[in-house]
Amino acid sequence: MPDWRYHFAVNRTLIGAGALVLTWMGLVAGQSAAPSRPAPAVQGPAPAAAPAPAPRASQAPAVPSASAAASSVAAQRALLDQYCVTCHNARLKTANLLLDQLDLSRLPEHVDVAETVVRKVRAGLMPPTSARKPDPAALKSLVSWMEGELDRAATTHLPAPGLHRLNRTEYTNAIRDLLSLEVDATAFLPADDSTRGFDNIAGALTMSPALMEAYLSAAGKISRLAVGTASAPSQQVFEVPADTAQNHHIEGLPFGTRGGILIKHQFPVDGQYAFKVKGVTGYFQAVLGGVAGEQLIVTVDGERVAQFDWDKEISNTTGNGRSTPRIPVTAGLHTVGVTFLATNDVPGSELNRPFQRTMNTPGSIPGFLFYPHVGQVQIEGPYDVTGAGETASRRAIFGCRPASAREEATCARAIVSRLARRAFRRPIAAADLRILMPFYQAGRGEDGTFDAGIEAALQRILADPEFIYRGEAEPAAVRPGQTYPISDLALASRLSFFLWSSLPDDQLVDLAARGRLKEPAVLERQVRRMLADPKSDALVRNFTGQWLGVRSLAASEPVVNLFPDFDDNLRAAYEREIELFFGAVVHEDRSVLDLLDADFTFVNERLAKQYGIPNVYGPHFRRVTLPASLDMRRGLLGKGALMTVTSNAARTSPVTRGKWFLQTFLGVSPPDPPPDVPAFVERAADTTGNTKPPTMRQALEAHRVSPTCASCHQIFEPMGLALENFDAVGSWRTLDEGQPIDASGTLPDGTRVSGVVDLRRSLERYSPQFVQVVAEKLLTYAIGRGTEHEDMPMVRRIGRDAAAGGYKFSALVLSIVKSDMFRMNQKAAAPAGTRVAGRGLSPADTRASR
Repeated sequence: MPDWRYHFAVNRTLIGAGALVLTWMGLVAGQSAAPSRPAPAVQGPAPAAAPAPAPRASQAPAVPSASAAASSVAAQRALLDQYCVTCHNARLKTANLLLDQLDLSRLPEHVDVAETVVRKVRAGLMPPTSARKPDPAALKSLVSWMEGELDRAATTHLPAPGLHRLNRTEYTNAIRDLLSLEVDATAFLPADDSTRGFDNIAGALTMSPALMEAYLSAAGKISRLAVGTASAPSQQVFEVPADTAQNHHIEGLPFGTRGGILIKHQFPVDGQYAFKVKGVTGYFQAVLGGVAGEQLIVTVDGERVAQFDWDKEISNTTGNGRSTPRIPVTAGLHTVGVTFLATNDVPGSELNRPFQRTMNTPGSIPGFLFYPHVGQVQIEGPYDVTGAGETASRRAIFGCRPASAREEATCARAIVSRLARRAFRRPIAAADLRILMPFYQAGRGEDGTFDAGIEAALQRILADPEFIYRGEAEPAAVRPGQTYPISDLALASRLSFFLWSSLPDDQLVDLAARGRLKEPAVLERQVRRMLADPKSDALVRNFTGQWLGVRSLAASEPVVNLFPDFDDNLRAAYEREIELFFGAVVHEDRSVLDLLDADFTFVNERLAKQYGIPNVYGPHFRRVTLPASLDMRRGLLGKGALMTVTSNAARTSPVTRGKWFLQTFLGVSPPDPPPDVPAFVERAADTTGNTKPPTMRQALEAHRVSPTCASCHQIFEPMGLALENFDAVGSWRTLDEGQPIDASGTLPDGTRVSGVVDLRRSLERYSPQFVQVVAEKLLTYAIGRGTEHEDMPMVRRIGRDAAAGGYKFSALVLSIVKSDMFRMNQKAAAPAGTRVAGRGLSPADTRASR
């Protein structure tokens, strides 16, 4: 077969100039995509050439009369002068907020200052605790008046569109939905940058020559895997986290087993494969584990295919492990299990209470017995390949099979058209096939096969910018700086990547191609359908993982000597609890306020032990109602995952927790500390033994001696100290260094709290502010850019619309999807003197570059 892969070499030459991407999108003023790339097919009615009216960000309040407006301005000016200007003036410049110079009669001209004031007053942070405070009704009247002035004058902030590269999660899901193929994008692509708290922000998803090389390489590997092209034997390595406890059954493995690892693996072809197992090792690569007579089994889809005598075949290998004989496995996704037969139960029998985390101090306790643990599994192969097999990916690709050579071209065109339509998220035109079919023909060649031709075309599709990027071409009839509604096809992509982190399905594309998706009733039905689809779990997983910081659990390594029970099992259970808890709000269409005080959660046996919930057995999660004795576990504030990620490895951090509370629940980020602030001095015990070490509260009071530090810390430290009953791994405690914990404090609005329950209840009066924070974060995640001060009128409108819908999650999502920020764009101004190179490529064009 000819080496058709050289056709992709030309793409590398285009990276430096950016022509590969820019010409496809036609983003440069006065230029359109090269003739070889057709304009998208039916996208609904074209926008009118006349300038579109600026969309209103919110329903403007009635315009008051001149006399009433002047009276209102005077009243609010007096309030600011009496309670705010004493600190925020040109002389003191507190927080660099000069409210004495703020012209309230022209408030919309000072949107950055005004929105800062509104946000902090709405969150109850201003005036500060030590300052005089106006009547709450007067303070509420001030921010309501300011919001009304800002909303009345606002227009929707619509930055010009740009290129939005698929991040690793979106790429993985797109491959799954396009090819019915499960791949791990971390094996192909580097980690994505994150900004504004999310890794799907267009501005952070840049492209470099090295990253383009990674996408091109991934296209080749994935196309071969999907089609089932035989390759040389290779080795896939799967590590078991070192702090995983393996004394109990793992969900998905056969009953009567304990420990080990469960692997989902895509086998490329029908053939022979070997499975190599290594044990956890200590010094000098000695395999650890004091319980003798263990039997290890290897399973494929639950069927036992091999068994090891651990003592004779693995523990005496000095860590090198042992491989099974070669075992026939068909191509496709299979579940591989490596686990021990549960033959006895003696680990840690000499301890009064065995640690939840096993093998904490192997060898340090005389006579201490513990189970051996699986440390690593390697899947080697394929050997003795017998064919491509009948896999889900081949069924997704080969919608037809030519009965003769004469039928091959017709069948190939049908396959390539269908794959390109899904990959490019739009109908396919003849000009598209004029680009793609030569790659099929080059792969097919005289000596190749039909499958090889399809593989070549598929690789070309996966390397195309229209697959790698989410782009929205600007209509030529709209002048630079003018707003316009995005096309139905662009709307379909925005919707699917928001709710599914993946490609739109055929139903979405069909509706968009007919120009019907923008119809309000149709759009609402599609949103509800998509939220009900299991693929919406991607929204739950990605949004919560980043908004709440749960992703950072993977990097949490509490000090073993201080927290000997913390293990990877608990880490995984914490993460799963958050996903299921937030998922219940999404899939049951509950009020987002349930995130604050819901009386239920989801636990398995490991997490139930951590929380002190009785009668929960087994690794599977189930919903439980929290009893009154576990009132502290209600809502997000009671979740161990969030207490762990806001702590240090050896101790809690009230400062970190207080700032996290402000950002997560009230949407306010405290100022950064000054550059010369002294480092926190870790508390230490009196070496004479005469006094006890200070509690965290005492250590903070000793550290916070500067009035400058105290002015900020008094805002967020009480919130962090209210959470002090949770230790650094989320366990409930009543003592700190042997002394009773004092979790009391005074919040900036004057509310006295004495712990997490009071802190949670204090949020009730700020529930609209919390909903607005959730709306702002969801909006950022949905549109792929951070929100600015100019966006806040729209965020407030989304919150008001959600209130009318009972704050249900679907009401919040629908309000975002129907907003101008989601459905409209603004045409960019053209950079002067910019030229764009041609885009059209064919196999013949590349031969000179070989």
